[in-house]
This record gives sequence, C-alpha cells and structure tokens, in this order.
Amino acid sequence: MADEIKFHRPEDAPLMEQVLYQVKKVIVGQDHLLERVLVAILSQGHLLVEGVPGLAKTLTIKTLAEAVQGTFKRIQFTPDLVPADLVGTRIYNQKTGEFATSLGPVFTNLLLADEINRAPAKVQSALLEVMQERQVTIGGETYRVPEPFLVMATQNPIETEGTYPLPEAQVDRFMMKVLVDYPSETDEFVIVERMTGTLAAVTPVVTTQQLIALRREVEKVYVDPSLIEYAVKLATATREPDRFGIRNVAQYIMYGTSPRASINLIVTARALAFVRGRTYVLPQDILDMAFDVMRHRLVLSYEALSDGVNSDSVLKQIIQNIAVPSTPLQTHVKLNVPAN
Repeated sequence: MADEIKFHRPEDAPLMEQVLYQVKKVIVGQDHLLERVLVAILSQGHLLVEGVPGLAKTLTIKTLAEAVQGTFKRIQFTPDLVPADLVGTRIYNQKTGEFATSLGPVFTNLLLADEINRAPAKVQSALLEVMQERQVTIGGETYRVPEPFLVMATQNPIETEGTYPLPEAQVDRFMMKVLVDYPSETDEFVIVERMTGTLAAVTPVVTTQQLIALRREVEKVYVDPSLIEYAVKLATATREPDRFGIRNVAQYIMYGTSPRASINLIVTARALAFVRGRTYVLPQDILDMAFDVMRHRLVLSYEALSDGVNSDSVLKQIIQNIAVPSTPLQTHVKLNVPAN
C-alpha cells in the first residue's frame, strides 16, 4: 500500500523545487524545458520537443527519472521500426508450444521517443494510442502502462530527408510543443566544464507514488471562472479572428485550435501555479503556457508559409488583442493566507 502523504501550503512547492534542483545539478540552462516537463508530469500530459541535436533533451528526462525514482527508456525512431518494437509482441516458445508476451519499451515511467518524425505513420499512431489510452492490447490481452507515464517526443527541425511529418490530428494529442534553442555563451561554458569533468550525482527526491499524490493536489488548485473564459476566448479567436477584430491574421489561419487547447491551457496553468508554489491560478500562468499549448494546434495557410509567418507570430497578435482578466482573486487569496 502506498504511503499516504498530506500536503499543506507552503510545503509542496519546496518539494518540486528540490526536484528541479537535483536535475539542474546536471542540466545547465533549459529552465523553460525543465519547468514544462514538470508541468506535463503533474498534469498527465505529454511533450513534443523541437530542437537541434545536442541540447540535452535525452539527459534532461533521464536525470528527471533519477530524481523521481522512476524508470526511463529511450526509443530511437527509424524508418524500419514497426509497432511491435514499441508496444511488444507475442513470442512462440518451441519447447513448451506456448506463446509468451514480451512487453515493449513503452512500459516505463518516462519515455523518450527520439526523432518521432523518422518513423512511419503506423508506428507514430501506435505510440499516440498508448499516450491517449495508457494501455496496450497484445494477443487479446490488455496491459496498462505504469503510472506516472510521460512521453517526451523529439523532432529535429533542420533535417527533413527521410522523415514523416506528424499529421495535425496526431500532433494535437500532445499537451505541449516546446521549442529548445541553443544555450547562451555563459551556459555553454558551464556545459563544457561539466561534461568534461565528473557529473554530480542525482539524489532521489520523491517517489512515483508521491508524484501520483501530488497530481491530486494539482487538481485542487483554484481557477477563477474569468480565467476559464479567457482561455476559451484565446482558443475561439484562432477560429474566428474577425469576430475579435484581428483581421490581419485571418488570412494566415486555415484551421484554428481544437477544444483541447482551452482545456489544456487550464490544466497546465494549474500545474504551473502549483510548481510555482500557489494554490490558485493567475492570468500570467495562462499567458506563460499559451504558446506551448497552442502553437502546434494551429494549421497555417499557404499565405503564412509564403509570407514567412509562423504559429508563434500569429498567436502573439491574438494574445495582444484579447483583454487579460483583471479579477484580483482577492477573496480566494485571503482564504489561503495561513493564520499567524
């Protein structure tokens, strides 16, 4: 039986800060990615990460697995990969005359799907099905993946030869798409210094059972109705920009974001507020998550491609034209101030 853990503000936030501290003993910079990985694992979502090779994407999730005492596996996607290589298969034993089930690498807590766009559509679909259903059916039997379960899939933006772009409907299943850029000169100096020396040991901070308990606490984070309305407006503005007076971006949008965008804006904002040590969501939490949650859900038109307009520039104009709620949340904040 898992240990029952009681959380009281402000004790929760330091626990997540300790996880970040342990990961940052190995990883230099990448604060944005690290925070988003924590948000994903607390809100039961998955990440699509785009960045050139060598930016510590693999090392990040491997180090996090050590800090949370979870299992980690990595799959290198290639054009000759088949679904059974991911989920597992039935193997015939000639000696016994019976079939045995061999489970695939998706049965882990943290999975790195490296260069997911190098695998054909069937393999991509198999992975996305596991992400959505959190279970696999092999030979008529259903096997659930362990909890917590996080998939971090990577894409290489500079190489398109031999790749299979993810269809828009499948990309929509990822909670967030995070862009990873080159480190600063100062950060790169520290990276070289660490990688050419002895890496610091990572001390486990929480268990996977504690993470599952933390998820239940995240669900209790208060979201003001005005913030839900704001999230819905942001998503609706991508579908009907004319209605919100944003006519200059209408020509660049073929299809707006799905309802998953507004749902995930709230879900991720809750987790972000929790990571930052609050029991209530602020408008800034939604703004901070907007690009990561929405950029991959926009389908741009040919005009956008020809004019060199990307999803982030479209979203920037939309966000600037939608009024941010001014609700101070004073009542709720007062309720959460501990007594002297």
